[in-house]
Amino acid sequence: MKRGTLGVVGLGSMGFGAAVTAVRRGVVTWGLDTRPEVGQRFGAAGGRVAGSLAELARESDVVLLLVVSAAQTEQVLFGEAGLAEHLKPGSVVVASATVDPALPPQWERRLLERGLWLIDGPVSGGAVKAADGQMTVMASGRPEAFAAAGELLNSFCGKVHRLGDAAGIGSSVKMINQHLAGVHIAAACEAMALGIRAGADPRQLYDVICESAGMSWMFQNRVPHILAGDYTPLSSVDIFVKDLGIVLDAARRMAFPLPLAAAAHQLYLAAAAHGHGAEDDSAVIKLYATLAGLTLPGATS
Repeated sequence: MKRGTLGVVGLGSMGFGAAVTAVRRGVVTWGLDTRPEVGQRFGAAGGRVAGSLAELARESDVVLLLVVSAAQTEQVLFGEAGLAEHLKPGSVVVASATVDPALPPQWERRLLERGLWLIDGPVSGGAVKAADGQMTVMASGRPEAFAAAGELLNSFCGKVHRLGDAAGIGSSVKMINQHLAGVHIAAACEAMALGIRAGADPRQLYDVICESAGMSWMFQNRVPHILAGDYTPLSSVDIFVKDLGIVLDAARRMAFPLPLAAAAHQLYLAAAAHGHGAEDDSAVIKLYATLAGLTLPGATS
């Protein structure tokens, strides 16, 4: 089987790692990002840097979209000089932004009218797993789309979960993942703030919880940001304002109550309102520090 060429639109914290993984695995990979310096880094890593969506589309058999939102996805696909105008018939788009599950079936229909395939393929794992080639893809779509993608679908990740033959299923599963992730991060921040208020040493508290039943992957992954006092965003507060908003909107349409997700969403909204929206999502702990007068690790006062 001809392996083909991969294109990656959005060389952010996960997109860059996914694209470099494909290059490392011997796949000809084109990348495009709005930031020229990121494109230069990708070129230095062995990737091919596209100057436009049209150029990337002409060169690619499969295009991975790792942009932030549904609005960005639609602009890249169907906006002026978007991918849909320039992709070769039979090409595959893997749409990986976290979006309302009702949207991928709409994109699929519009692409099919142009002879193009869509895989609804949200991802998880964070920047570290993306860079290590261990990112998870929650994929759904028509069998023909998977057949057309072939080996390229596995070139940038560690595991592809094939979840069904309809676009939207992948995004539904990602929605549940984001529900859990958002609640777990908020709970980790609350628990660490409580521990600091109670007089526990934050580092010792982290070490103990990581070996105890209260540990979660998000606790283990995010609390080191708090301990280092480093809120450089790998995933920002604003991301969870968006993602938990998607979760709550979908649940409301199903008349399904989500009190934990709603409470966590309010914490992210409050953190954003306090000016922390662009910081790492672990900055939710700063709300508790303000409320209780706590000095967090790495703080000057």
